[in-house]
Amino acid sequence: MNHAVEINHVRKVYRVGEQKVVALNDISLQIPRGEVCCLLGTSGSGKTTLLNLMAGLEKPTKGTIQIEGKSIEKMDEQRLAEFRQRYVGFVFQSYNLLPSLTALENVSLPLTFRGMKKQLRENAALDLLKAVGLKRYATHKPTQMSGGQQQRVGIARAFVGKPPIVFADEPTGNLDSKTTHEVMQLILEMAKQNNQTLILVTHDRSIAAYADRVVYILDGHIEKIEINHEKYKGENQ
Repeated sequence: MNHAVEINHVRKVYRVGEQKVVALNDISLQIPRGEVCCLLGTSGSGKTTLLNLMAGLEKPTKGTIQIEGKSIEKMDEQRLAEFRQRYVGFVFQSYNLLPSLTALENVSLPLTFRGMKKQLRENAALDLLKAVGLKRYATHKPTQMSGGQQQRVGIARAFVGKPPIVFADEPTGNLDSKTTHEVMQLILEMAKQNNQTLILVTHDRSIAAYADRVVYILDGHIEKIEINHEKYKGENQ
């Protein structure tokens, strides 16, 4: 089976003054391509640290991390930046939209970094805004949109470059229950369209229910992994 993510015996230690704090200890995990995987744990469990390692935002103290067959722990900062631009999309809890830019400009940012011509990237961004139901908000700035609308813009930005993997860190943490369901359905639908791997980080078990695989993180190690057999069964019928 082809894996989007292969993690082997990863350990992450932070130095706080003269003390060493073990954030992750002996983590090994494989995530198949096209799967929805949820890292579930309470605050301080290590789940966000694990996401940061997979996304190339931090480096492990020990162990290996392969993303789409590439050993990212060996990359320097320039290669990591290029890797993230090409292979990774992010959806954030706090939206992380640039307030001075319109929705269209925010969505097209990843394509700007890739050097795509303006007309092509604006066309692609407009297509994604249409897909998330916000085409008429293309010229609006974040302050002119609701939280749910801003998160939809963030989702469009994460998917516009069609990266193989999308990371979503507490993507519905600032949303009400109705908007949460709508946003989750949207993220899942967009990932499925392009067979993208989706990795969710959350403390919320109701969000974990959307995943094919749930990885329970506790005190820096994997406590257990559950496969959602009912979801697989439904998709294969």
